[in-house]
Amino acid sequence: MTNETDVNSKTDVTPHLDEDAFRAVDMRSLEPESRRTDPPRILLLHGSLRPRSFSRLANEEAARILRRLGCETRVFDPRGLPLVDEVEDSHPKVQELRDLVIWSDGMVWCSPERHGAMTGLMKTQIDWLPLSIGGVRPTQGKTLALMQVSGGSQSFNALNQMRVLGRWMRLITIPNQSSVAKAFLEFEEDGRMKPSPYYDRIVDVMEELVKFTLLTRDRKDYLVDRYSERHEAPEELSKRVNQTAI
Repeated sequence: MTNETDVNSKTDVTPHLDEDAFRAVDMRSLEPESRRTDPPRILLLHGSLRPRSFSRLANEEAARILRRLGCETRVFDPRGLPLVDEVEDSHPKVQELRDLVIWSDGMVWCSPERHGAMTGLMKTQIDWLPLSIGGVRPTQGKTLALMQVSGGSQSFNALNQMRVLGRWMRLITIPNQSSVAKAFLEFEEDGRMKPSPYYDRIVDVMEELVKFTLLTRDRKDYLVDRYSERHEAPEELSKRVNQTAI
């Protein structure tokens, strides 16, 4: 009778593995000895410049909830942010955005849905965020929550697009999300959101964001440590992640 362990020992041969780069999962690295005690730092980005921007108002409501949950929040004002490649990345608004991303432990992206997609302004903000800045990856391993507002019926097109971008930016994008339909009916004249299931969902999303941020921020470097990058020659890795243009 053949033992399953004997079969595995004969078939689990991995000649292509770089044994110097391959490592078993270290449980101790998943349980850091010390934890940060400062408030989670959350950056909120919205995708509209309208004076009564519902994506901005939704973000402001989310920021209030985040502060009640013990977070420090900052909302980026996208007015004056140029198009990507229109100016050098030394532009003050670009630097302001990048500095805020580096400062943050997590982010909230909230976009209106326009023509079945996120807005160009939302995409411009994301496009100004490089995968690497001088060897620092400003988004990798940080948390992300997604929201969208719509002028009509509930939709998820902008959310789905932003979720793809969150993965591309190597962000830990939480499962829960918020989509506010007919947003013009959901806010008072003073900009505060009315009580509703839509409001409750935003509370759910922010609560989940804070939990994921606290769970991962002290171990994010280990969570995103990759075999392929340990295996790659350092000079090739540096060249690839610091690519500035296509």
